[in-house]
Amino acid sequence: MRNVYFVSLGCDKNLVDSEKMLSALSHAGWRITDQPEEADAAVINSCCFIDDAKEESIETILELAAYKETGRLSALIVAGCLAQRYREEILAEMPEVDGIVGTSAADSLLQVLDECFEGGHPQAFCDLDRLPDLGTDRLRGPGAYYAYLKIAEGCDKHCTYCVIPSVRGKYRSVPMEELLAESRKLADSGVSELILVAQETAGYGTDLYGEKRLPELLKKLAEIPGIEQIRLLYCYPEEITAELIAELKTNPKMAHYLDIPIQHASDPVLRRMGRRTTNREIRGVVAALRREIPDIALRTTLIAGFPGETIEDIETVEAFMREVRFDRLGVFAYSQEEGTPAALMDGQIPEEEKVLRRDRLMALQQEISQERQQEMVGRVLDVSVDGYLPEYGVYAGRSYRDATEVDGAVFFRSEEELLSGQRRKILITGASEYDLTGEIVDEFAE
Repeated sequence: MRNVYFVSLGCDKNLVDSEKMLSALSHAGWRITDQPEEADAAVINSCCFIDDAKEESIETILELAAYKETGRLSALIVAGCLAQRYREEILAEMPEVDGIVGTSAADSLLQVLDECFEGGHPQAFCDLDRLPDLGTDRLRGPGAYYAYLKIAEGCDKHCTYCVIPSVRGKYRSVPMEELLAESRKLADSGVSELILVAQETAGYGTDLYGEKRLPELLKKLAEIPGIEQIRLLYCYPEEITAELIAELKTNPKMAHYLDIPIQHASDPVLRRMGRRTTNREIRGVVAALRREIPDIALRTTLIAGFPGETIEDIETVEAFMREVRFDRLGVFAYSQEEGTPAALMDGQIPEEEKVLRRDRLMALQQEISQERQQEMVGRVLDVSVDGYLPEYGVYAGRSYRDATEVDGAVFFRSEEELLSGQRRKILITGASEYDLTGEIVDEFAE
């Protein structure tokens, strides 16, 4: 039996692909190892969305390549977005790499590995608009009570700063019956929270069924025994309909939480970005959500330092932030990605200025977040346990307001030992910019 070491980089959507590739490897007889020095093969599911992700992918390739000299590594495979985007460069400049697997050919990984051990240097690439057949089986870490469910691949938005359509192809919804089968398997394995992801989730179904079918999918997912909570990420504001808002409001399994990537709030910048909403339209969507679901937690992301952005544009964003008061907000400095229209635009902003603008917006958001968090003090929240911090003697958990990996936590003490995924009612007694503290006031029946 050969050993394989697997690294998943980048986004949660990449992680879903990685879990499915790991399952295929396991079913084919490979032994998954977490020790690279014991591996006969290594697979890197790479990312290249922005410069930092690209650098991380390259560094990981070089680190693992060293095990060809110090370990037993014979085959080094690069899959995912970096492989798709920089195929020729990898072939020319990284002889350590034995095989390359493009994003739409992820289901060719086993064949590529076999060819590597036969002495070849295979490449697997398919039409970008193909939906790889990775099945519904996933190999996941033990004890995780939540799982990402990728409901679509690719993107049709073509924002001027983004490489996703060129490395992931057009928007392709995963058939609903396949998603339901996958979710049932996840529930049977102990998953109680589904986190729906795609490059844009609210448009689900338009390509397959001729209309948006996300509300219907949510209804059917909520019927699966064992699924207690469903969370939605990455809903572009122009795709959020009254029907979707109604489903969020009335479906008892839906977390009152929504991630709405807006990227900016100045209309001239939004136009140059190729975004499809205006400041006024975004405010209208937020107002509708809060009118129908008063306790909803809203998250967004912004880009600072886009080409041509002025200080007046930043001031417009600040005024927008003060008015809308997102519960969660992250800011990224603009990354000038080759091959995108924005990379060729006039008015490129120096890196240090982009960072200053990012930090300026984040400082404002810290103030807003502190105020929003303070509003939680005195409330009782249902909290799912994520883990125990022995150095502090506290448990860390998440309420409906907290998406895993990107939001804060709720910290509390318990005299009894708790396991990951167990839920407790927590009275919130303290707040910081991102985290809450509290105490158990009631216990759920296990």
